[in-house]
Amino acid sequence: MKEKVILGMSGGVDSAVAAYLLQKEGYEVIAVHFSVHNTEATQKELQDCQKIADKFSLTLYSYSLEKEFREKIISYYLSETGKGKTPSPCPLCDDSIKFHLLFQEAEKRKANYVATGHYASISRNNICNTTLLEVKHHIHKDQCYMLYRLSPKKLNKILFPLASLEKAEVRELARDIGLFVSEKKDSQGICFAPEGYQNFLKKHLAKKIQKGNFIDEKGNILGQHLGYPLYTLGQRRGLGIKTKEICFITKIDPGKNEITLGNFESLMKDKVQLEDTVLHLPFERLKDMELLARPRFSSTGFFGKLKEEEGELTFHYFEKNAHNTPGQHLVLFYKNYVVGGGIIR
Repeated sequence: MKEKVILGMSGGVDSAVAAYLLQKEGYEVIAVHFSVHNTEATQKELQDCQKIADKFSLTLYSYSLEKEFREKIISYYLSETGKGKTPSPCPLCDDSIKFHLLFQEAEKRKANYVATGHYASISRNNICNTTLLEVKHHIHKDQCYMLYRLSPKKLNKILFPLASLEKAEVRELARDIGLFVSEKKDSQGICFAPEGYQNFLKKHLAKKIQKGNFIDEKGNILGQHLGYPLYTLGQRRGLGIKTKEICFITKIDPGKNEITLGNFESLMKDKVQLEDTVLHLPFERLKDMELLARPRFSSTGFFGKLKEEEGELTFHYFEKNAHNTPGQHLVLFYKNYVVGGGIIR
């Protein structure tokens, strides 16, 4: 009897090729599509999913997760932005929405595995003696960072058919097997804000988006901003004011509706506190390891050590850096393995 796999299908080239590869490997594939809002674009995605499912003779189940997504992800994004932070909802969505529901489907359909079209690898036999995500692609093309919250228990039941492939190879394979989505563009930006995050915030945080003061680190007024939720720590472009020297946003004070501008040195930190952490190895092991921390997806990382201070997990860098923005995810690596992470406080 064939092993059964629940495949998350988006309507794009990655999940389509994943379906092909899983079938080729002998799995019985059941496709599942989740939509998080009802728009013309999401209806088109569902139509594309059905065409792909028909091509491979797959059963496709489709569900609306609009309510769950609004309550868990959008509300979180708006709440944290209102606190002057720069939240990154994707890692939370991957773990608590997408994979959570894929596993629910697997249980319902009595499937052996769940799968997606992510570019990520799983190592089940490594120096850490546990199942972990492993970076094998170029660090900025690999999607392990976004999936860091997935536990070893879940990883044991996940398949990533594209683990050994690059995007160009996936598109070439899609062309070879006649997939109409071979040249379909990748999704960009925040999925729930197709109009752009600033327009989204202006609509949903209108009461908080009021003009306020830019000040220097001595409290002198430098000019006016358009509303603190529209800015992020470390930003230097698009401030809308002229200053004698290059300035960066070094502090956002929601209570006073003030944004402090300072020099680059003011952003440099040698440690950050973490919240909502997940650790895939015991802290007693991790505290003795030299870890690589990536405080944002675009970062190649900085070495340091994980410590516990007054009941809080803190990452101490060996060298200062300016990449730490409250609300972003700091992901921890040992060698090439994802061993945990958390949200920068």
